[in-house]
Amino acid sequence: MKKSTVVVAVVGAATVCAVATLIVKHRMHKSSKWGRAVAIIREFEEKCVTKDSKLKQVADAMTVEMHAGLASEGGSKLKMLITYVDNLPTGDEDGVFYALDLGGTNFRVLRVQLGGKEGGIVHQEFAEASIPESLMVGNSDALFDYIAAELAKFVAAEEEKFHQPLGKQRELGFTFSFPVMQTSINSGTIMRWTKGFSIDDAVGQDVVGELEKAMKRKGVDMRVSALVNDTVGTLAGGKYTHKDVAVAVILGTGTNAAYVERVQAIPKWHGPVPKSGEMVINMEWGNFRSSHLPLTEYDHALDNESLNPGEQIFEKMTSGMYLGEILRRVLLRVAEEAGVFGDEVPPKLKEAFILRTPDMSAMHHDSSSDLRVVGDKLKDILEISNTSLKTRRLVVELCNIVATRGARLAAAGVLGILKKMGRDTPRQGGPEKTVIAMDGGLYEHYTEYRMVLENSLKELLGEELATSIVFVHSNDGSGIGAALLAASHSMYLEDKS
Repeated sequence: MKKSTVVVAVVGAATVCAVATLIVKHRMHKSSKWGRAVAIIREFEEKCVTKDSKLKQVADAMTVEMHAGLASEGGSKLKMLITYVDNLPTGDEDGVFYALDLGGTNFRVLRVQLGGKEGGIVHQEFAEASIPESLMVGNSDALFDYIAAELAKFVAAEEEKFHQPLGKQRELGFTFSFPVMQTSINSGTIMRWTKGFSIDDAVGQDVVGELEKAMKRKGVDMRVSALVNDTVGTLAGGKYTHKDVAVAVILGTGTNAAYVERVQAIPKWHGPVPKSGEMVINMEWGNFRSSHLPLTEYDHALDNESLNPGEQIFEKMTSGMYLGEILRRVLLRVAEEAGVFGDEVPPKLKEAFILRTPDMSAMHHDSSSDLRVVGDKLKDILEISNTSLKTRRLVVELCNIVATRGARLAAAGVLGILKKMGRDTPRQGGPEKTVIAMDGGLYEHYTEYRMVLENSLKELLGEELATSIVFVHSNDGSGIGAALLAASHSMYLEDKS
């Protein structure tokens, strides 16, 4: 063999070896990066574990906080607000009742015709309106005059079949979704405004009084018979169609729970004992926290960067406002430390709250063989293209970890309520049936979340008690529920006795 031929052969062999080495190193690097990604996910999964024993500790802590909140104002992270709702709908209510649902920049007015025990809800209709920005920062008269004017238009369109009997005033249930210190079933002092509102002269005023004065100025002959929040409305709506409803839970953008309590078990109640002997308690359970909650570094960072650090911890782990954001934060770390989306971290992935829980739900529910929905969501929302199937599977796995933890913690919260009510242990003659009224977009639309919540609660209760628990979807508690509470607290009830 000629010398030149030998040199070429040696150089060729060296080149092949170098290329092979580079390929091996590249594969090892990719393997190392993927291993790092998997390690991050496993670490997160381990910190999110909610074994039954831990959930029972969370439930016990919830029960303890409930007792403390009922004992004194400020005695617990749970406000345990007395709602003055001592008379829930029975299904016997009849007549026409109105509702006003003021939850933010939009509000609704509703008209509901009730047909008594045989008729149920005979008819319902509603209208919606937006509040101009100028009225969100003005004075109380201007705001309530605008609302009353819209209500007047709605009443003016009332058909003949809805007209009140002669001598009877129309009655309204008012859902006011801002902080209020309630002083009776139809009165409450405005504590502060949120959601972009700043009506300083209304703070400290009776919200029902402000509304009724505005209605009088606008010629609306109507009385506010019930002041409620959406969770209490959900309980009322559920009770109207299911007599065994005793608990209501909202799982939507935020979360809250309400339940029926014996007045004798409310030390801070100093009023007369109502005929029913019961009172609905608005827990405001989103503010619950306990050392038993499986908080991770991502939860702590989210909380620290929020508008209300140290508050609403339970809500930040379980509700629709935050689940997608927790997912984004874990994906961001995976992108930074493992490069699963390329050498550069996608800029959109750094934007807080860009990944919403409905998008997370869509990815979690993706049943296509190539996880096309996951790929489309990553591309459309985060501008991440050409993801591998392996990467998409990782995203789905993360969705499952976040949703499962949230749903199981919500189940533990419900267990805490059942423990407080004495419905967590078998009774002689069989368990007492308990219907739980549920509402909120997270519960309604995130199927995996809903199934985990319901199954987890039944597992925690055990086989015998599980048969006594029924979940029902009580839709539109903030509207129909308020109208029903106006009916069950009507000033004309005594006329029927």
